[in-house]
Amino acid sequence: MDKIKEDIEPKAARAEYIEVEPNVRLHVTDAGEGQAIVLIPGWPLSDEMYEYQYNDLINAGFRVVGITLRGFGKSDKPYGAYNYDTHALDIKRVLDHLDIKDATLCGFSMGGAIAVSYVSLYGSMRVVKLVLAGAATPSWTQREDFPYNIPKSDVDDLIALNNTDRPKLLSNFAKIFSATESTLNEGIGNWLTAINLSASSYATGKCLMALRDTDLRRDLLKIEIPTLIMHGKKDKICSFDLAEQTLKLVPNAELVAFEKSGHSLFLEETKKFNAELIKFALK
Repeated sequence: MDKIKEDIEPKAARAEYIEVEPNVRLHVTDAGEGQAIVLIPGWPLSDEMYEYQYNDLINAGFRVVGITLRGFGKSDKPYGAYNYDTHALDIKRVLDHLDIKDATLCGFSMGGAIAVSYVSLYGSMRVVKLVLAGAATPSWTQREDFPYNIPKSDVDDLIALNNTDRPKLLSNFAKIFSATESTLNEGIGNWLTAINLSASSYATGKCLMALRDTDLRRDLLKIEIPTLIMHGKKDKICSFDLAEQTLKLVPNAELVAFEKSGHSLFLEETKKFNAELIKFALK
């Protein structure tokens, strides 16, 4: 009888939007039961980018929480700060609201940099493991003592293009998102473009500034929780050098290389990505 009643009266749906400050709501995908895996998207994507992770993680017995950053996707798009610390505080407020405990926090690209900021600021509060996937760490741009990835002047050009022709900016990025221009099929490419276009131009530009200017080397040294680094060997947006440099700075980290992938390792080698994430979360 109780089972029949449960089928007739299902549990209340989980909130799809969570307010992190007055007039700022973030879109959240919250599904499954069990130990939590929290997914943070990269620039300028939304939590929809993890479509091909959600089912596998749920079926493996996890609760999956995908958080779209302010300014992107279906989240609110306020003017104001868009630095990593702002996003990290937003994530904290979502996890506090949901009372998430002992989670694995996974961030992709800029989302990886924001995940590092979260752990640097809040330690193991609600998060006990960290996954950095194609992460923009330690620094996305070159510095006097850091000759890796791209010069800051290249990002200045990207910001200028965002302010004059954002679709072209996104089109240019799409061409280098994967190992080759034809690695992802046309349908997947169009789907990603639609997600990217849903971002606000303001947030897109502001986050490019954060990517250009933020150096996370000191933050990485503060990480004490187990950390998995997953990175494509053919990544043209966050070079594999970045993964190697990150590995040197995080005390308790391991690196898994994706030999066939560019930046979009979560789509190019989906089965491996999901399997490595599940294996690490279960350790």
